[in-house]
Amino acid sequence: MTHATGAGGGGCWLLVDDDEVFARTLANSLTRRGHRVQVAHSGPAALTCAADYTPDRVLLDLRLGTQSGLRVLPELRRIVPQARIVMLTAFGSIASAVQAVKDGADDYLLKPITVPDLLSAFGEPGAESLAPTTMSPRKLEWEYIQRVLAEEAGNVSRTAERLGMHRRTLQRKLEKKAPRN
Repeated sequence: MTHATGAGGGGCWLLVDDDEVFARTLANSLTRRGHRVQVAHSGPAALTCAADYTPDRVLLDLRLGTQSGLRVLPELRRIVPQARIVMLTAFGSIASAVQAVKDGADDYLLKPITVPDLLSAFGEPGAESLAPTTMSPRKLEWEYIQRVLAEEAGNVSRTAERLGMHRRTLQRKLEKKAPRN
């Protein structure tokens, strides 16, 4: 667990990410903006830190080494019910986005992310978004279809059945190129 403290009034943050360089860089950026920041690199460290520190903003990575941030999320929500919790991932999918929101996340963002985008997701006044941080519905659907298709070992008929669509509709979707965002 790493501690970084800022000058004050900008809010209390808990950053939970196993990428130490990313977490340290983000913590430094937030600290320069006057935020108090705590960093944890694992689920257990995040839970301890949340209990001790009581942050009002939590940025939680979806993948924490071998552990899923989705397993940590409900316990974080219980420990700091008032906090705004945002799930962050480089591996976005419809399934994980839906699960994150069901488990208590207030938002779901994709890496890479800029500090203004992050502040905007937490409702920071005057934080302008410079780039889109969420996938378009088409891109989310594409990613979900690809995941289910992989789980079904490329079997289009079983994939279509699991997705609740006609086989031909799925084939047409698969013939199209993947959306950019």
